[in-house]
Formats: sequence, structure tokens, C-alpha cells
Amino acid sequence: MPTPKYYSSRDQDKNLVSFEDALLKGLAPDGGLYLPEFIPQIDPATWKYAASIADIGVNVLYEWLKDEISLNDLEDIVRDALNFSVPTVKLKDNLYVLELFHGPTLSFKDFGARTMARLMQHFLKKRNEKRIILVATSGDTGSAVADGFAGMDNIKVVLLYPKDKVSEVQERQLVIKRNGVQALAIKGDFDDCQRLVKEAFMDPELAHLPLSSANSINIGRLLPQSLYYLWAAANSKQKENNFCIPSGNLGNLTSAIFASLMGLNVKRFIAAHNSNDFFPKFLNDESEAFDFKSTVSTLSNAMDVGAPSNFERIYSLIPKETLSDWLWSTVVDDDATVKRMKYCYDNYEYIVCPHTAVGLEAVQRYRHETADDTNFINVATASPAKFPEAISQAIWLDPPKDPSLEALKEKEINVIEIKAKLKALKRHLLDL
Repeated sequence: MPTPKYYSSRDQDKNLVSFEDALLKGLAPDGGLYLPEFIPQIDPATWKYAASIADIGVNVLYEWLKDEISLNDLEDIVRDALNFSVPTVKLKDNLYVLELFHGPTLSFKDFGARTMARLMQHFLKKRNEKRIILVATSGDTGSAVADGFAGMDNIKVVLLYPKDKVSEVQERQLVIKRNGVQALAIKGDFDDCQRLVKEAFMDPELAHLPLSSANSINIGRLLPQSLYYLWAAANSKQKENNFCIPSGNLGNLTSAIFASLMGLNVKRFIAAHNSNDFFPKFLNDESEAFDFKSTVSTLSNAMDVGAPSNFERIYSLIPKETLSDWLWSTVVDDDATVKRMKYCYDNYEYIVCPHTAVGLEAVQRYRHETADDTNFINVATASPAKFPEAISQAIWLDPPKDPSLEALKEKEINVIEIKAKLKALKRHLLDL
């Protein structure tokens, strides 16, 4: 069977492009997000008995990409990108935490960013082209992209983050000096950053620039992120699992849906949100599609997204009725987040970041409401070491220090502060 082509979520005629084109463009010309024309059905034998997530990556991604990249090249890319551990920690019977924070920037974003960077570099070298990666971040995406793409011969990165709305540790990760990377501190919130990225892509005065994206608006981020759901299920040894996913821009949830459509047996997905509550309200028929609200700042700041981009993908891919049956969602405020962090430490002697705590609180609520005792895998999206202030607030202890984070304190920084105006961003991009 041939591998899928891709179409824009806003293109009713479904004009198709290759994965290579979708990856390098990032956003479709009409402003839509790329979707696969079909989801390949993956033989469970290719992932259930794999010895590492890199093995799963080679086997599964080849079924998506074999018409566009050789197996040898893909294997080199995947094994170089996914060269870190992905442990699962048991908290109690039928409740596990999938630790996705053992990559170089201590966040689940390393899976997508590192793989995508190497895929982009592969295709750009073949074309003898260059790209400027424009990326908005609410915390962890930017550092993962900056680390994953730094030093690539054919790629420069410009990352936008909301000034004073990420943790001190996260900001240090974003602004250290890296080859080919420029950080911009935006005087606004994450939605302003994301809006500026989209406006830049659509601005005719920037049309001559080779812009692309590395947010989860890029399909190249989502395919690698689907791999760890397969890895977790394979290690659980269960016929069926529930997955709880702390959610913001909905890219991680979209990746999980891709994994399920590939053949992963999932009983229920739980979309755990902080006080940015558009998606839970949509699922519960309390708001209309695309009725987005302004971003609310919370302890789980990487999930502070009022207008989630990947809602457009999910809405285009799955009918509302099916989505509501398949997904369960809830809103967890900061008080409940802190209480769950404390409960987790007091009962399991396990320290979690605020985002992971939002997920664990959602699991508890779901089980209380449904009495469903299916095995639960909660996605731990970031290391607690990145959130010392929140950890101290919850359990009155400092999290264990991470050597890679401590080393950042001695490194040179490179950041420019600009207004949340397209004019200001354009000035910088045109000077590159």
C-alpha cells in the first residue's frame, strides 16, 4: 500500500501534497493544518515486541514514509533522535505514569522536535534549500525545538515566547545562546505568540522568506509523538488501556488519536485541561466550535492555551458525536493541581510537575464518575526539576536538581524583547 499524502484542513477539494512538502511548509497556504488522506494500519507485531522506542519509530514511521525516504536514512534519523529512555512508573494497581521527560530538554516535546529536525535537514539537503523555523512556545516547545534544530546547516530558528509567563527554568532553556537560534520575548501571552506566527505565514511581504513551523501545527511533530503511546501499551502487557493526556494546544492528544487510528486498542482518552477550558466545554456541549477564549495563566503554564491550534485538526478528522464518546475531559484549577501534587508525594513518594498533576487529578475524577477500572497510563509531560517554585508550593520541598539545568546558569544568553505586533516581528525576520 502506498504511504499517505496530505491535505489542508480548510481545503474541501483535498488537494494532496507529499509528506516532504507538508513538513517543510508547516502550515498550508490557505492557513489550514495538514492532515493525512488516510491513517496507515500498522501490524501490531511491528511495535508490541520492540526492544526500544527507536525500534518502534523505525518500524512505524517507515509505514508512513517509505515512499519518500529510504529505510537506512530513516533508521539513522530515528536512532539519533530517540536515543533516550522512556520509563513507565507504577503508582498503584492499574495506574501508571509514562515519563516522557528524559530527553535533553526534559520534556515530551523532545520526541517530536528532534525527529522533525533531522527529517527536515534530510529533505532540505536533498533540495539544497534552507528554512527559517518560526515557532511559538508556551514553555517547553521552544527549548525542545531550539535544542533539536541548533547547528543544522540548512535551518535557522526564531522562537517566540510570552515574557514573564514561563517558569524561570523554562526561560533559561529558551534564551541560552545556540548556533542558528534567536529567542524573542513577546510582550503578551501564548495566544499572541501563536497569532504572530500565523500572521507571518500569511503576510505577502514575508512570502519570499522560506518560513516553516515546528509547533504541533506541523504534521512532522505529531507522527513521532504517536510512538510513545504504542511503546507504553506494549510495556503495559494489557489488551486495553486508558490514556490520560494533559492538554493545551491539543497536539499530544492528536498524536494519541493517530496512534489509536493506526490500530492501538484504547478504551478511553482523557483530555486533562487546566483553567483554559475551551475543549472540555466543547465536548460537553457548553461552547461552540472555535469559540475560543483568552488565555488564563496557571501553574501548568505549558498548557496555557486559549485557542488550541490542533482543535482544527481534531474537528476535521473526527465527527463531534464520535469524539464525545471517545474522549472524556475535565478542568483542573491550580488549587486542585497543588492538592494532587501533594497527594502524589504523600501517598506514593513520587514528585510530579503541575502538568502531570492535572492529568492525575483527571484520572481520579474519571474513575469516581465512571467506576472504570481499566488500566490507566497518565502521560508525564515534563520533569518536576523544571518547576521548583510549584513543587515547593505543593510539598514544601525542592525537587532533585538536574545537572543539565544547573549547567544552563553558566551559559551566555541571546534574547530580544519585542511588542506583540506583526510589524515588530517582520522587522526582525526581514533582517535575518
